[in-house]
Amino acid sequence: MRPASILVAIAVLAAAYAWYLRSEYHRRGNRLFYRQGRPNRLGRAVAGLWSAMAGLGMPPSFLVSLETTGYRTGRRHAIPVVLADYGGERYIVSMLGERSPWVRNIRAAGARAAIKHGRRSEVHLVELPPDDRAAVIKAYLARAIDARPHFPVAWDAPIAAFERIASAYPVFRIEAASQRGGN
Repeated sequence: MRPASILVAIAVLAAAYAWYLRSEYHRRGNRLFYRQGRPNRLGRAVAGLWSAMAGLGMPPSFLVSLETTGYRTGRRHAIPVVLADYGGERYIVSMLGERSPWVRNIRAAGARAAIKHGRRSEVHLVELPPDDRAAVIKAYLARAIDARPHFPVAWDAPIAAFERIASAYPVFRIEAASQRGGN
């Protein structure tokens, strides 16, 4: 394939995705990629592609690949996540709430994980109590456009709206594993 053909294909995909973001499918729960709060086949395929690209460091630095160890299988799983910046710290928010498999994996692994964006970094994820999550979730939704349909509040709602839903969406602060003594 010639470079010009690749650029045209990328432009077409970008235009189609821009249309999708403005469509009713996206506004009503991101239904192209998710069914009943779980990713479907297309969602898993796109997540795998984004995770691979994030691992190579291709997208912006706030889109990374989160690697966890399966709590049942022990196999490594990688998913793309959007990092939230708040108060000089980096956070990961579960857009699917408690249902997200990576949340169970993190809890079962003693909060150990890895983040890849060009290079792999071992991290320790500290779960925030529900009372501390609202501002981080709001900052997350300002950046994570695809996550917005999964939350019952508008991304630009007042902080009080986020306080009401915060307990349903786990939030983890990212710490370097070296800060935790290599855990």
